[in-house]
Amino acid sequence: MSVPSTADWSRVRLHVVTGKGGTGKSTVAAALALGLASHGKQVLLCEVEGRQGIARMFDVDPLPYAERRIATGLRHEDRTPGAVHALHIDAESALLEYLAMYYKLGRAGKALDRFGVIEFATTIAPGVRDVLLTGKVFEAVQRNSRNKAAIQYDAVVLDAPPTGRITQFLNVSGELAGLAKVGPIKSQSDTMMTLFRSPRTAVHLVTVLEEMPVQETADGILDLVAAGLPVGGVIVNQVRSRDITDGDLDAARDGRLDTGRLAADLEEAGVDLDEGLVDGLVAEAHDHAVRRALEDSQRAVVAGLDRPSYELPRLPGGVDLGGLYELAAMLKQQGLA
Repeated sequence: MSVPSTADWSRVRLHVVTGKGGTGKSTVAAALALGLASHGKQVLLCEVEGRQGIARMFDVDPLPYAERRIATGLRHEDRTPGAVHALHIDAESALLEYLAMYYKLGRAGKALDRFGVIEFATTIAPGVRDVLLTGKVFEAVQRNSRNKAAIQYDAVVLDAPPTGRITQFLNVSGELAGLAKVGPIKSQSDTMMTLFRSPRTAVHLVTVLEEMPVQETADGILDLVAAGLPVGGVIVNQVRSRDITDGDLDAARDGRLDTGRLAADLEEAGVDLDEGLVDGLVAEAHDHAVRRALEDSQRAVVAGLDRPSYELPRLPGGVDLGGLYELAAMLKQQGLA
């Protein structure tokens, strides 16, 4: 496990979690929300990709377009834990809510939906869908008098689109540049960018110790910095156990394992030495050693990104709700949550 970071995330209200597909960014986002709630905080976990991943991870019914309490935060020995709420955001519902809140189009907005106007508006103009999604996230972070009955959250965690799209997704002013140069929509997008570019936001990148995800993480950091968006930490996920010594790994990789001693140890343990068993184990050890060497080289690349980094292990039984709490405790121990 990596050394706990000295980074201070206490000012951050919006934690955006992104990563290449397959790195487990949704799992990390959920664990981060649980960890943040351990401080007695009210935390909102949002998703925008339409897969109902939060519902599956927390074993609850599919989420409507409404904030719903789904879990208690990680327990802390001297503090009552807060709660994790969840919200599944879709662009059509976000637009209807926007029309109702800002233009008082209640029934009229629903009538537009029936005629297909809402779907038209969210597909015909490039970037409008992302602006609506990020707009709802902004509203959850920075609640105002138009939404008086809503919960005031201490932190919002966004399970965001993949690294290759994250800068475009958050850069709403750029998305609207050719659509709205003046007026309320332009004004609101500028206000949103004030939050997204401020110290109250952090974009965390999830990777695994493989060349392509690490390279995409490095590229994503460069893109975020160029767009003036605040880069958070790098979370290295699904790290394999490091139970084998470096000397044994070197021997396995170089083909220097003592097969006679291995066979003797297996016999002493009561294992029947079927034909090919020792050779098969030696081959597996070689593959594992090669994999570990690759991981170590990519860990060095991550260290060179000059960002706080955190590591989460590969859980042997997969990630269930108990596993999420386990990962949340690790993020808290390392200082991210």
